Amino acid sequence: MEFTAGENINKKRLDSALIEFLPEFTRSKIQKMIENSLILVNSKPEKASYKIKTGDNIKILEKETEDIEIKPQNIPLDIIFEDDYLIVINKQKGILTHPTPLNKENSLVNALAFYGCNLSDIQGKERRGIVHRLDKNTSGLIMVAKTNDAHLNLQKQIREKSAKRKYLAVVYGIIEEDEGIINKPLVHFIKKTVKMNTAPEGKGQEAVTHYKVLKRYSDLTLLELELKTGRTHQIRCHLSSINHPVYNDTLYGAKGFTSKTVLTTKEQLLMSYYLSFTHPVTEKLMEFQLNETQYDNDFKRFFKLTERDK
Repeated sequence: MEFTAGENINKKRLDSALIEFLPEFTRSKIQKMIENSLILVNSKPEKASYKIKTGDNIKILEKETEDIEIKPQNIPLDIIFEDDYLIVINKQKGILTHPTPLNKENSLVNALAFYGCNLSDIQGKERRGIVHRLDKNTSGLIMVAKTNDAHLNLQKQIREKSAKRKYLAVVYGIIEEDEGIINKPLVHFIKKTVKMNTAPEGKGQEAVTHYKVLKRYSDLTLLELELKTGRTHQIRCHLSSINHPVYNDTLYGAKGFTSKTVLTTKEQLLMSYYLSFTHPVTEKLMEFQLNETQYDNDFKRFFKLTERDK
């Protein structure tokens, strides 16, 4: 894979720019690839701290991935749309997006291997087809690429913010403003752990989340959220940082909150319910929004319970 650096990444560090260009790769993975001369700038290796110039040719020779075997598993797929280039899937809670070193089964990639369709492979076996990810216990709409060209096109739309992703979340407490923006950079809470934390200005990775209040309950708020960046646990960490963690999100502070609405769930009440992008081949606007019959069981039970308590 190779590309020419545009003005949007001019003067950025090589490793930081590649994290934005390849959002599915971790910083450590990209740095390792740079150290192993698997990433070339103008046909030669450069340090991670190299400042990119507009017009630089950046070439990725190969992906540094583990040669793991993906076990096909008969996990039901809720396919919303499919053609020769991509699939849009309604991912259920409890399913990983892709295998990890500790969990090599029960993921969307394992399910897709059983399904047997063509998938892009530019990010290695364990992330075949995966354009962007959802947390294990976040349900909803996710894009899967069947070809490498479609994969790169869709990732570019996410990177340039022309693809739109909206989420529903139930949070603790009453948010008084009808809408707002959370603009706080994120860093790993502890090195090599998945949990994230907000960082001082000028540190960490840029992270911007827009929110809009859809409904207020006695001590909970239903939000629609739109990602302007796509960082690990961005919504969950951002909402916790303003003292409104997602309902039952134990990783981000839910244990310290109570509500009159008592519901046992598989962790957080967070769902990717809207997705729009331009088709990578036909250039048609593709727009998808889940209706209540397509929500995960936890959201269905929440709305049923709150409707009954009126």
